[in-house]
This record gives sequence, structure tokens and C-alpha cells, in this order.
Amino acid sequence: MNLLDRYLLGEWLKMLGLLLAATMGLLLMAALYDNFRDLIQVGAGAGDMLLYYSTLMPSYLSIVLPLSLLLSLLFVLGKLHRNNELTAVRAAGLNIFATTRALWVAGAALCGVSLLLNARVVPWSVEASRSLLESFEFRAEAKAVPGGTLGVVSGVTFDNQRQNRMWFINRYSRFSGTAYGVTVSELDQARRERSRLMAREGVYDLLRHEWTFKDGREMAFDVEQGELVRTVPFASKTFPDFNEDPGLMLLIDRRPGLLSFNELGRIVAYFSAENNPKLIPYEVRYYSLLCDTIGPLIIIAIAIPFAASGTRVSPAVGVSKSIGLFFLYYVLTSLATMLGGRGYLEPMWAALMPNLAMIGLAAWFFGRMR
Repeated sequence: MNLLDRYLLGEWLKMLGLLLAATMGLLLMAALYDNFRDLIQVGAGAGDMLLYYSTLMPSYLSIVLPLSLLLSLLFVLGKLHRNNELTAVRAAGLNIFATTRALWVAGAALCGVSLLLNARVVPWSVEASRSLLESFEFRAEAKAVPGGTLGVVSGVTFDNQRQNRMWFINRYSRFSGTAYGVTVSELDQARRERSRLMAREGVYDLLRHEWTFKDGREMAFDVEQGELVRTVPFASKTFPDFNEDPGLMLLIDRRPGLLSFNELGRIVAYFSAENNPKLIPYEVRYYSLLCDTIGPLIIIAIAIPFAASGTRVSPAVGVSKSIGLFFLYYVLTSLATMLGGRGYLEPMWAALMPNLAMIGLAAWFFGRMR
């Protein structure tokens, strides 16, 4: 790197670090406001709270990084523009790409950081912090009301179209991993019931990928007449062919925005072959997280002409510009998500549409530069 590259990169990294620290601090205050009282009510100690918030905060990095990146670029480039430093560099014979090449290299590196955040760090943070909060709540209820119902999900249904099995679980305990009141119907190719299993409780073996049921009954039906032809009770029985994961059963009924990248990937991988209409919102969210990895380069492509061709005014103008750009991106993302969720756009195109629009905006800004 030459002197200009080091100077520009140093000024930008200092501002980026300050903005990351400031925005993470604001989000920590918001998180404290949201659930600090809840943590007190469930009896969480100082160590529990420190562990919870330390686990939670990395999940905000994917939100904070694009905003901090845009603000820092607009501030630094705007400052150089106001001080005529960019004009002097370009008068020396360097074009805008040569002047800002260090930022482009840093943006490519940040794309890799974004991919790492979305694929590893943020999923771990979301899942681990949610598990910690649930464990605190369960511990508090176990002390107050032994045998309480916290952590029990009621009315779990799951249609396994691959293997023509339909599940209904009256109650499922996430903490003990036990299903109560289980009914499993096996269907033929015409979706007619040919057998049914009913059991008082069932447990899924995570290592062997099989279910074991207790106090149950197997029933066989005549698919043509729909009549019961045989019933066999059992005390305990293991079904190696029943490999449905209860964790996946519980995920499909959660909002896509509350799931991590890994959880969304599990849903998309499992249901993609079934043309399940419930899958579409999860696909849109999954592909949106993938497309967000190119966000740093798009932000740099917008910020450079946006700041370099602007007027020499207060840095507060850069803040207002960034807020306006993020509001536009939010509107485009909401519109694309709605269209994709309703089937008007393919999930991949719904995820790409906001990014393509911002790329077009960047190209327009570059076209206006003199």
C-alpha cells in the first residue's frame, strides 16, 4: 500500500471502530431495557446475566456492520471532499477507483466477514442466547412449581410427505425431549391412511435417529373401505424407520425472522423437494441472508460517489443520507419479502431484488460523477 492507501484506510478504520462500539452500546442498552426485568423475575444472577448478554450481543453484528460501514464511509469521504483532498488526488492523475482501492479491498474482506457472521457467529448467538433464556425460565418455574408446563409445546403437527407420514403430538417437552399423546398416521401414495400408531409418550434418539414409544397401540386399516382391520397393543416399541427430528417439527411453526441461518437451512434442505407452500417465507429469509454477504461492496459502491460528488456541508448531512438510504433499503426488502412470501416472485429473486436495486442506484451515482 502506498501513503494514500494507508492514510485513507487508517482514517476509515478509526471511524468504523468508533461507530461499531457506539451502535453496539446502544443495542446493548436496548436489550437491557427489553429483558433485564424478565431476567430479574426468573432469578438470574449477575453471572447469568453477563453470560446471556455476552452470548446475545454477537447476533447484532450483522445489523450493526452495514450501518456502521455506510456512516463511516460517508463521514471520512465527506471530510476528504470538504477539505479538497480528493480534488488534489484526482488532479494528480489518480481516478476515483485508484484513489479508493484500499476501501474496495477492505470491502471484499468484509464480505468474507459477513459470510462468517451469517453462517457461524450469528446462528450460534441466536440459538445459544435463546437456549439460555429458556433454561433460566425453566429453572425458575421448577423451583416455584415442580412439574410445571414451561418449555412444553402443545399441538405439534408435522406432515412428512417424503415418507407419507403425518404426526400429531399433544404436548412436547423441549427440556426432557419427551412427546406426550403421540399419533402417527402412515399413508399410501393416494394419501389414504393405511396404519396408525397411538402412544402415551415417545422419545427420539438423537444418535440412532429413531423413535421409541411407550404404552401404545398399532392399528391397521383397509384403505379401500377405511375400516379398522387389526389393532395390536404394546408396552414399549422402537421404530427404526421413524426418523423425523422433533427439532425440525418445532422449527417449521416459528417466524422466519426468529430463526438462525442454520435453522433456516435445515428447513429449506428438508422441505425443498416437497413444494410445501409453508416453505416460501423461510426460503426468502434464507436467500436474503446469503445475499447480504455482498452488502459491504454495494455500500462502498454507493458511498464513494455519494460522498465524493456531494456538497461541502456538515457531517450531519452524511448521517441523514445514510438513514435515508437504509430506509429505502428497508422498504425494498419489505416489499420483496411480501411479494416472495405470497408467491409473486421466486424466493431467490425476492432476496436479490433489494440488492439489485441498490446496485442500480450505485451505478447511477457513479454515472453522475464528473
